[in-house]
Amino acid sequence: MDTWKEFEANELTHSGAHHLLAIHEVGAMYGGWARVSDIARLLNITRGSVSINLRTLKKRGWVETDEHRLVRLSPKGRKVVHAVMAKRVIVKTFLCEVLGVPEPQAEIDSCKIEHLISHSTGERLVQFLQFLTSGAPVSRQLLKQFRAFHAVCPESRTCEVCNGQCLIDELKHAI
Repeated sequence: MDTWKEFEANELTHSGAHHLLAIHEVGAMYGGWARVSDIARLLNITRGSVSINLRTLKKRGWVETDEHRLVRLSPKGRKVVHAVMAKRVIVKTFLCEVLGVPEPQAEIDSCKIEHLISHSTGERLVQFLQFLTSGAPVSRQLLKQFRAFHAVCPESRTCEVCNGQCLIDELKHAI
């Protein structure tokens, strides 16, 4: 199965996402333009690292530069940034509000996931969250039951989720 190769098919890396977000943040303070030194300061990395990453972002059409070497997001880059920010909010909300993950951990995990999930998965998560928060009796009951649910693992051979190997035990004993 070649599913694992899909990770490499993602054009936007974790580093690239943070560079775009930094350009967006710095640019918001300075009329859309950002200096490499300001981006580096915000990300706590060297100007050289920023310059190297900017080459890739520019090749993909996500950033533009001017004659003074200032950087700004292109229209395509702004769309990427808004999608990443939206997916971060979606994932963090799901982790906190549905799964009950503490906010600091949800912030970390949503940052790790935001640029990896597809737009369609993000849309479905929004729809699921909308359903759960709709106030419909079935959604209120589902959330109430889930929050009260504390799984007592059946024998792993009979658990339809674990299918012969207790996944909770695997997670508890992970490095």
